Amino acid sequence: MSWFDLGVLLATFAVIFPAELPDKSFIATLVLAARFPRLVVWLGATLAFGIQMVIAVVAGQLLSLLPEKLVLGVTATLFAVGAVILVRGGLRAREEEAAEEAAEEEEIAAKAKPGSTRLAAFGTTFAVIFTAEWGDLTQLVTAGQAARTGLPISVFLGAWLALATVAGIGTLAGSWLQQRVPLWRVRLVSGGLLALLSVVTLVELVRS
Repeated sequence: MSWFDLGVLLATFAVIFPAELPDKSFIATLVLAARFPRLVVWLGATLAFGIQMVIAVVAGQLLSLLPEKLVLGVTATLFAVGAVILVRGGLRAREEEAAEEAAEEEEIAAKAKPGSTRLAAFGTTFAVIFTAEWGDLTQLVTAGQAARTGLPISVFLGAWLALATVAGIGTLAGSWLQQRVPLWRVRLVSGGLLALLSVVTLVELVRS
């Protein structure tokens, strides 16, 4: 099917998944799941992610209307900037990273009121995740991937599945993962993947 490419879906998943794991949205689902029913948190987060990814791929399609070389140049820049942000975050002192994560947890916890109804819990989760993801690195990367490949449905599905998976991990095993997998390492791996994607896009630009 010309509108669907499994390879693009899997490639998008492979880039977005590690990029989102050390993100504030992951921490948000972890904190919210400690206060609200886990299924409600996952559903609220997944819906918020879905809408944000629709916005991202639409932005990517608008970007793809520009001349091909300009599109490739912009997307390569997006990937490169993302790589720098993640690698810099991964190289920061562990104490600084821990303090930042603690501050994010306190901010999110202040918005969550234990004992809320399921509908209120769903709304709170949706609002927190939607706000946190707006203009986020993964949204920009998704827009760039949609512009580069010209396959918005495949990119949307890959990104949304990756984010829904991260939300599931955050609600079910977030604390366990934080204790056993240093998030700075995840940032470095993700930064490397984005750097590779930037190089691939630059090669496409030169060949075009």
